[in-house]
Amino acid sequence: MKPAIRLSLAALTVALALGAGYWAGSRSDHAPAPGSTATAAENTAAAAGGERQILYYRNPMGLPDTSPAPKKDSMGMDYLPVYADDKPDDSGAVVVSPARVQTLGVKTTVAEMRVVGAAVRAVGRIELNERAVVDVAPRFEGWIERLHVNAVGDPVRRGQPLFTIYSPELLSASEELRIAERLQRDSATTDPIASEAARRLANATRERLQNWQVAAAREGKGEIAQRQTFHSPANGVVLEKNAVQGARFMPGEAVYRIADLSKVWVIADIFERDLARVRVGQPASVTLDAFPDRRFDAKVGYLYPTLNVETRSTRIRLELDNREGLLRPGMFAHVELASGSPTPRVTVPTSAVIDDGVRQVVLIALDEGRFKPQPVRLGERGTDHVEVLEGVEAGDRVVTSANFLIDSESQLKAALSNLTDAAPATDAAPVTYEAEGTFDAVDPATKTVTLTHGDIPALQWPAMTMDFAVASPDLVANLAPGTPVRFEFEQRQPGEFVVTKVEKANGAKPAAANGHGSH
Repeated sequence: MKPAIRLSLAALTVALALGAGYWAGSRSDHAPAPGSTATAAENTAAAAGGERQILYYRNPMGLPDTSPAPKKDSMGMDYLPVYADDKPDDSGAVVVSPARVQTLGVKTTVAEMRVVGAAVRAVGRIELNERAVVDVAPRFEGWIERLHVNAVGDPVRRGQPLFTIYSPELLSASEELRIAERLQRDSATTDPIASEAARRLANATRERLQNWQVAAAREGKGEIAQRQTFHSPANGVVLEKNAVQGARFMPGEAVYRIADLSKVWVIADIFERDLARVRVGQPASVTLDAFPDRRFDAKVGYLYPTLNVETRSTRIRLELDNREGLLRPGMFAHVELASGSPTPRVTVPTSAVIDDGVRQVVLIALDEGRFKPQPVRLGERGTDHVEVLEGVEAGDRVVTSANFLIDSESQLKAALSNLTDAAPATDAAPVTYEAEGTFDAVDPATKTVTLTHGDIPALQWPAMTMDFAVASPDLVANLAPGTPVRFEFEQRQPGEFVVTKVEKANGAKPAAANGHGSH
């Protein structure tokens, strides 16, 4: 082959290679980057072909931050797409895709009729039966000559001797009674007036001795012993002993305190919300840490009429049999009151109820991945289930897991729907905003530009770096990263901000967009 022909073939080969490279480069310049999401114009075309149209992308953590193009947050999480048709329907239901349902771990169950096992639980303490506590306190002054019961905790029986006393005051009154009775007898026939005076003195002295609870005076006997023995007024145990042999006591001073422990009280604190479920005579079960394998039967004897404003609780009193002597005052007790009704009622699991302090809501699972937030009115609460008075009927399927996430998604989409419905008509001119900042970068594949701007009071934006859609890449074709710029942008849809004009801050001729374009 001639050299000229060889050179021509070589030149043709190079030309073909250069043409192929130019064709591939032009294709890569106009094709979207791998893994990127279509722009708004492409989404519109996709929607026409049966695919869902993406409006913008929202922050995955629920922060008020949106982006017109795919991006990641500071923790590396992908922003979530918001679709044009992804909003609550007329019934208030929200549509969740099957993949999203599986990702959230949504679980459902059926509302059913059941008996609410509502038990009121409280913590209490063993107390003395106040009706069975007595004090032994002489009503006159004297000295203790002998103690018959010498220790706290000793059991005593009714009528058992406790201590013997000597009292000059008692002896003086006894002698006064003896003299008055003798004068009454001696002057009965000779001096009626003196006899009447002696009778009145004797009666007054006898009444004084009776008020002192002297046994002989109560029996009407004239002879009063110089030593008096006090006896136990009830069966029980000695709780307090405030004297020793030979000690002096004063009128009204309690020498012994005796309590009958055959019955004790349990004082428990019931929270305000449970008061309507407690009544006098209601049976209860009491357990003690000292005897964990035993349950003691009791009943509610009294509801105290006051409420503790600090703990929002009130006291109740339970009466408990203690003939075995196992229960000691001061013990802690666990009280359980059965207050459930035997009538079956519509119930849902407690995990199905979303209570934010203002409303109570359950999510009803409908067909085709739809979930409807349903306000409810609750009744009695059981251990695992709660009664529903209004809003749910037996057979309704409710969400018991991931319901908080679906509810927040529903509220967010409802708010976005309201914003969309309240937006101006599409033929109205969008609002334009001006700002100054620095050009950082451009992404031709997604038609977005990164700008660092100052405060924008019209939108209440602080200074920050963010991505904007750009009406045309030609706006920033001649700008280098770090160039100070002045730019204009407009909001075309909720969360969609498009830059329409950019100029260097030094006053260079601006590069205006050729039409609005798409982002």
